[in-house]
Amino acid sequence: MATVGDRIRECREARGWTQERLAQSAGISKGFLSDLENDKRNVSSEYILKIANTLGVSLDYLVRGEATQRDTERSPVRIPAELSAAAQELNLTYAETLMLLDAHDAIIARRRLKGSVPLTLNDWKQLHKAIKSVYRDEPET
Repeated sequence: MATVGDRIRECREARGWTQERLAQSAGISKGFLSDLENDKRNVSSEYILKIANTLGVSLDYLVRGEATQRDTERSPVRIPAELSAAAQELNLTYAETLMLLDAHDAIIARRRLKGSVPLTLNDWKQLHKAIKSVYRDEPET
């Protein structure tokens, strides 16, 4: 039975990528990736999410081997520079950064007209604050 490491290797090789390329793109070390692919280490949810997004596959596929139509259509996540800067300032994890991007895409982007101005660093920080107050029942100040 295929393991998470086997599926990571399979996806990486299907794209013609080296371990070095995937590791660099996902922000992990090549040694760590090698250990994952050889089932010498377990992977945290944050790192498996980074790898899945970089490879353009679903978490379901990497973790359970369940492929969906979406897996063949998905492309790697692109995080805007302003969001990346906001995430750094706010000390957000990669997963929290992706949740903020998803919130933007689900709410903000659909309401704006095509060709509108992208969010600024402060816009991303304000969006994070608003979402945080809703989901953690914290009052906005």
